[in-house]
Amino acid sequence: MKTNNLHDLYSDYLISALGQTTASGLSALLNGAVSHDQVQRFLAREAQTSADLWRMVKPHVRRMQSEDGVMIVDDSIAEKPYPHENELICWHYDHSQQRSIKGINLVTCLYHSRGL
Repeated sequence: MKTNNLHDLYSDYLISALGQTTASGLSALLNGAVSHDQVQRFLAREAQTSADLWRMVKPHVRRMQSEDGVMIVDDSIAEKPYPHENELICWHYDHSQQRSIKGINLVTCLYHSRGL
């Protein structure tokens, strides 16, 4: 299976899952069409960069872009006070609480164009 297809499949699996997600769980859901090992290799490959993400979404953005299009960006923090700090969980300034909190910083982007 191509990497982009597996990326889409894995992303959809994470978004739609109501509980814990595993490589074995995805493989079972697909009746073995994608093996546990394929998922593990996909997850173990080197981390993707923002340039990789742009290469993936650029064709979709270019199809939808227009002169009146706008990008709406918002960030929020999922507070995680108890786990140890790591690459994902660290300190961020929360303007709504007027203090720094430990958690995961989430950035949401929405492109609005032509009524979409």
